[in-house]
Amino acid sequence: MFTNQILLITGGTGSFGNAVLRRFLDSDLKEIRILSRDEKKQDDMRKRYNSSKLKFYIGDVRDYQSVLNAVRGVDFLYHAAALKQVPSCEFHPLEAVKTNVLGTENVLEAAVNSGVKRVICLSTDKAVYPINAMGISKALMEKVAIAKSRNSNGTVICVTRYGNVMASRGSVIPLFVDQIRTGQAITLTDPNMTRFMMSLDNAVDLVSYAFENGKPGDVFVQKAPAATIQTLASALTDLMGVPEHEIRVIGTRHGEKLYEALLSREERVAAQDLGGYYCVPPDLRDLNYSKFVEQGEIKISEATDYNSHNTTRLDVKEMQALLMKLSFIQAVVRGEFTRLED
Repeated sequence: MFTNQILLITGGTGSFGNAVLRRFLDSDLKEIRILSRDEKKQDDMRKRYNSSKLKFYIGDVRDYQSVLNAVRGVDFLYHAAALKQVPSCEFHPLEAVKTNVLGTENVLEAAVNSGVKRVICLSTDKAVYPINAMGISKALMEKVAIAKSRNSNGTVICVTRYGNVMASRGSVIPLFVDQIRTGQAITLTDPNMTRFMMSLDNAVDLVSYAFENGKPGDVFVQKAPAATIQTLASALTDLMGVPEHEIRVIGTRHGEKLYEALLSREERVAAQDLGGYYCVPPDLRDLNYSKFVEQGEIKISEATDYNSHNTTRLDVKEMQALLMKLSFIQAVVRGEFTRLED
C-alpha cells in the first residue's frame, strides 16, 4: 500500500517520529516528510539518515498554513506532534489545548482538504479517565479526530492509543539510569504504581496495523503487560549490577494516577478483540437524545476497564527480559554512555 506514496510525520523529530521513520525509511515509500518546529533536530536527522527520500518542513501544527504547505500531495499522515509532558501541560493548559486540540484540527482539516488517504493520530492512556491537562487535551483530541472522521470526504482518520513507551524521551527509565550512574537515590513515587510497558517497535507495529486495517473513527489499542514502578526499578538496578542501590519513595506527584487505563469500561463493551489489539469503533449515534437519556446499556454496568492493574503483570525477571530488548538498555548494560535517539 505504500509503493510510490508520500508519508508525512508531524512532530517527526520526536521519539515516535524517529521510530516510525526508521521503520518506513527502507520501504517502497517515494518520500517521507517531517514537519516540526525544531530546525536543529531536523538538521541532526538530515545528517543522521542522509537519505534523499527525506524532506523537511519547518512549521507548527498551530499554524494551518504551515501544515497545509507540508500536507499537499501527501498520501499517508502520522500525527505525532503534541505537548506531552504532564507538568508543563499542568502549568500551561491552554498551550496544551492549542497544540493537542486545535493543532490536531488544523492537521485533519488540511489532510481532508488535500485528499490524504489515511491519517493516524497518536493518543495516550492518559486520555482515558483523564485527571491532568495533558490527558484532558488528548481526550479532546480523540473526540476531534472521531468527529472529523464522520465527514472526511474519503480520508480515513484513526487513533492509536499507547501506554508508557519504554526509554522514550522524558520517560522514567532514562531518569532511573542517570540516577544510578551518578550515585543518586532512585526516586520512586509509589512502589505499587503500575504502568503499561511497551517498546517503540510495538508502537510502530500498532501504527502499521492501523494504516492497513483502520476504518473511519476507529481507536486502536495494543494489548500490553504492566509492571509496578518498584519492579521496574529493581530490574534496572539488577541489570546495572547494583542491586542494593538506594531507592527513595517521594510520593505521588501532582497529576499522576496509581494506574492507567487503555480502555474505559464503556469502550471495552464496544471493543473488538483482534488478538494482539483492541479496536473501538466510533459511536455513530446521531443527535437523537433518547439514545443518551432514555435508553441504557446493561453491559456497561457490568463491564470493567482495561488498565495497568488488571492486565498481565510482569515480575522482575520478565521486566528485565523486556528491557533487554531495548538498544538503549543493551548499551547501558555494556557500560556505554549512550544517549536516547530523539
